[in-house]
Amino acid sequence: MKKVLFVVFGLLSSATFAQTQDLSALASGQFAGMNAIFDTKENLYGYVSMYSYGKTSKTSQKFGYVILDKNLNPVANNEFESDISVGSYVGFMNFRNQIILKPVNINYMLVLSKTLTASPPSMVINIKDNTVKPKVYYDYKNGTFSEITEQKNWKEQRNDSRQEKKDLGYDYVAYVSEIKEGGYLATEHHDYGRYVNNNSIIRFDDNKKELWRYKYNTNGTKKVFSDISVLDRDENYMYSILRKSDGKDRAFSLLVIDMKTGKEVSNKPLSGLSPETLYNIDVFNSGNERIDNDKIFSDKIVYTGRNFVDSRTEGFARLMVDKKDFSTDLKTIAFRPDYQKYIKNIGKEGDVESGYYLQTKDMYFMNDGSVGILAEKYKPEGQYNAPKTTDLVYTYTDKDFKIKEIKILEKEKTRWANNDYLFSQYLNDGKDVVFFYRDYQKDQVTKEKKWNLFINTVIDGKFAQEIVPISEKDNFTVYPYVGKEGYILLHEFNTKEKYNKVRLERLNY
Repeated sequence: MKKVLFVVFGLLSSATFAQTQDLSALASGQFAGMNAIFDTKENLYGYVSMYSYGKTSKTSQKFGYVILDKNLNPVANNEFESDISVGSYVGFMNFRNQIILKPVNINYMLVLSKTLTASPPSMVINIKDNTVKPKVYYDYKNGTFSEITEQKNWKEQRNDSRQEKKDLGYDYVAYVSEIKEGGYLATEHHDYGRYVNNNSIIRFDDNKKELWRYKYNTNGTKKVFSDISVLDRDENYMYSILRKSDGKDRAFSLLVIDMKTGKEVSNKPLSGLSPETLYNIDVFNSGNERIDNDKIFSDKIVYTGRNFVDSRTEGFARLMVDKKDFSTDLKTIAFRPDYQKYIKNIGKEGDVESGYYLQTKDMYFMNDGSVGILAEKYKPEGQYNAPKTTDLVYTYTDKDFKIKEIKILEKEKTRWANNDYLFSQYLNDGKDVVFFYRDYQKDQVTKEKKWNLFINTVIDGKFAQEIVPISEKDNFTVYPYVGKEGYILLHEFNTKEKYNKVRLERLNY
């Protein structure tokens, strides 16, 4: 999310409430970024704030971090060494409730040099004892595990790959990771350059003893091959799409593998959607962003992707998997005719007026299988024109993926930026949602243009909106962040970083 230059004035309800934390009092380094942290169930845990302390040698530098819980209480802070290629780190929580700091803004010109590793390692924070250390990676090759603390540089990896292909005729590729269900899961295949084969999924116990092996694509060629895309995994089953290709012919099925034995428990065909739709149902990229297009419930898996017709995007498709009987429900909505009731001039591919089209910004998944799709009218940059955005378009579907209503949220035109939409959060145990965006509007009284913050709730399928006046303030930058349920977090600091605070504000709904 890009920064937003505003200060909120009227967010509080009549019952004044605010929780604050002075980040400048918690660390002395130069502020290097902050992000929200969610647990594996998508619940907000808290925030990580990063600090840079500069170079400690020719090839290394020091970073520090402060971990805050969702109520802004400090729970951990420490410092660690990193190589000079790293710009900063972003945090996320793994299934062990450890905070993983992943390096970002990497200077790859330095990575390619002889003195640095191919990829700087992530760091692992143990909140219980407030320790931080480099993440240990595991290498797996033909039944043998080995720990990796320092990866080979790109040149060494490339030379090893070339030598292996020369010796064997293919490059053996394998990946392994710890899993929350216990033990390890690995994948392996033979890479011949223009095709791969001899694919396997392998599960190991905590002692790295092989428990089972699922083989597929054993005789794959450039023309005839199969691959697997995993949708979800729990302690009982692995749910995936098995995709088989024979030239231009493709076949798809929902493959369910027993996590204890590795045996197939179900392999039912998937049909009714185009091959392009089924092949891409689990990935949704929009502009330069990847949209989170799925939600896992206790009884079902729901994915929403683009619906392709003759390789053109003509709407959306929903895949719903029943975890009890492994049945699937595949449905689509089309820009034409389904959207025409609400947007008369919409084209088959989501194009609207004057070169604008609907660019998806976010998706929301409710317990009954209904889906909310938020899009923005976007016009790409031309040879002589700036990129532009205007109105937001919120689509409600019912549990059968039929359009229930479409809300057009009118917004002023924004040039050279695509960041008016901010973020969202689920409410009431995932049954409802609230999402936030901003708009630069003319005040009806003063006729001056000022920023407004729009807080939009969808509760029990009913839409409501609150508009909060906001305005710029000299020397201050304010980043809005998702807060704990029913709150928004505001991070504000000045350009000289003498003021660096975060505060939680209660929403009105």
